[in-house]
Amino acid sequence: MATHLDLEEQEQLDQLKAFWKQYGNLITWVLVLALGGYAAWMGWNNWKREQAVKAGVLFEELEKAAQAGDVDKTVRVFGDMKERFGRTGYAQQSALVTAKLQHEKGQGEAARSTLAWAAENASEDEYRTVARLRLAGLLLDEKKYDEALKQLDGATGKEFAGLVADRRGDVLLAQGKKDDAKAAYLQAWKTLEETVEYRRIVEAKLAALGAAPAETAKATTASGAGK
Repeated sequence: MATHLDLEEQEQLDQLKAFWKQYGNLITWVLVLALGGYAAWMGWNNWKREQAVKAGVLFEELEKAAQAGDVDKTVRVFGDMKERFGRTGYAQQSALVTAKLQHEKGQGEAARSTLAWAAENASEDEYRTVARLRLAGLLLDEKKYDEALKQLDGATGKEFAGLVADRRGDVLLAQGKKDDAKAAYLQAWKTLEETVEYRRIVEAKLAALGAAPAETAKATTASGAGK
């Protein structure tokens, strides 16, 4: 004869069966999707780590070629880097190293092309800004002022705001726009930290234009006191 406990257990079992019959497939699919998502996430992370390791090895090869001054090999390795690991930080660093060597070897057009690739394809804003800064410098040397300013307009990395303003001042000064150049240099001087050695160079540029920051500060203070 079934006890009261037996009857309760049977009732619970029947309820569980009914619940599983109604929701079992849904729960199973949710679990499958969750486990599949986890597996995909783990696989993605493992793939990224493997990619980073392989890209690092290739970057070492590129660095050695660049240090040896072998521009042909450096460019060839950079091509492999772009094709295989184009979205990694190593590819962005490789572009900067390659462009520097190309410039040193007198391959100005190739250097601009390499920097342009980094400026457009780098996944991090900092790398894009550095590439645009260097590209603007090359364009300035070639007196392509409007193109240089266009590159600086796209250089938005906050850490480099002072250097971008300074380079803008260089371009504007080369165009003969002294007042605009002063404003750009002053912005650079205010943006750069006092501990940054390059700030002294910007200060010297301002002094050469008759707009030393100390004099500007005094004028501002005097104007404020007179109000």
